[in-house]
Amino acid sequence: MPTSYADIKRAAEALVPLIEAEADEAERQYHQSDKVVDAFRKDGIYTMLGPRGNGGAELAYVDAMRIAERLCHADGSTGWCAMVMNVHAASAGAFLPQAGIDIVYPNGADVLVAGQGVPRGYARAVDGGYQVKGLWSYGSGIWHAEWVHSGCFVMDGEMMRRDAHGRPVVVVVHHPMADAELKGNWDVLGLRGTGSYDYAIKGGGEIFIPHHLCYWGENPPVERGGVQYAGGFVAMANWGHTSWAMGMGRRVLDELAANARARTDVFGPLHKSTTFRAQFAEAEAKYRAGRALTYESWEDLCESFAQGKSATVEQFALIRLAMRHMHDVISEIATFAHRASRGASLRPCRLQRAYRDIHSGTQHILMADEIYAECGHALLGTLGPNAKWTLLGLTDD
Repeated sequence: MPTSYADIKRAAEALVPLIEAEADEAERQYHQSDKVVDAFRKDGIYTMLGPRGNGGAELAYVDAMRIAERLCHADGSTGWCAMVMNVHAASAGAFLPQAGIDIVYPNGADVLVAGQGVPRGYARAVDGGYQVKGLWSYGSGIWHAEWVHSGCFVMDGEMMRRDAHGRPVVVVVHHPMADAELKGNWDVLGLRGTGSYDYAIKGGGEIFIPHHLCYWGENPPVERGGVQYAGGFVAMANWGHTSWAMGMGRRVLDELAANARARTDVFGPLHKSTTFRAQFAEAEAKYRAGRALTYESWEDLCESFAQGKSATVEQFALIRLAMRHMHDVISEIATFAHRASRGASLRPCRLQRAYRDIHSGTQHILMADEIYAECGHALLGTLGPNAKWTLLGLTDD
């Protein structure tokens, strides 16, 4: 299994024809094809962010971003699952205690973990662990998972446990896929091939999860791997969704350009329209500017990590700003592409799929206006010295 940036990048590029060939099948069956998943596992695509101490490649975020961006360009659903699986590999590999690693990863990093880390379940504290129940949504890639991870609110009896600032305490728990029940309800507008089914504990009851198969939802201690894992879910999740947005934005513009070169109607060739040319140039400028902001922000963050430094509040604000901005840009240019193609994307085609996928990906909770506003708060320079980012906002203690 490749572990260097050059080897994984080369493997990813070689997989593009397979990704594109299997995309229709993934759409039809509402989850990734076995062929793609098997190939990705063989070439280490799902573990490029995992820590070396658990058999992953531990690539720098900015290097892994270039690879994920290319995969997302090839197909939105396939790239989405690749970035989600990498977040799971990075988090479980870095945060699980060694006793948990020995159970989940007995033979190294090639284990697929899927689920929903945003808390939708309840973990009732008992001796040695938690009794867990709940109903979770958006378990991307869970069709092929061997283990499930799920975010839960920690309960002390019937009361929700809270930290010193009154915020709910969240734990991420892990259990075998055999203990989960898929609801089979992934009938959606876009990202159909991700298999992001709702799921619950089999039978609708509780299951015991020992402490060594859990880690805290906010700021879990890093058990293995470099300083980049101290960025926690803020860095991991933002890396994934930003990579996806850049790949999708490039794809929708490429599809529109191809359509414009081929299309002629009663008004003549589309690519000769001065109005269309100006609008296309504007779309390219917005996309390229957003991408430049993204890489500038991530390269600065990764340079700090390479020097053994933790991320600053401002650095996290910039990567979160870039993520939301990139999603706003691709939503705008996808709508432009849909309208400018003059009916071409009404029928099944890659441009239509890109349009549907983009307007599904922009629905993610990480694109919330509330988080965007927190970026402005951080960049205004009015935060206290102990301010910290959480997955869904800022704390300013």
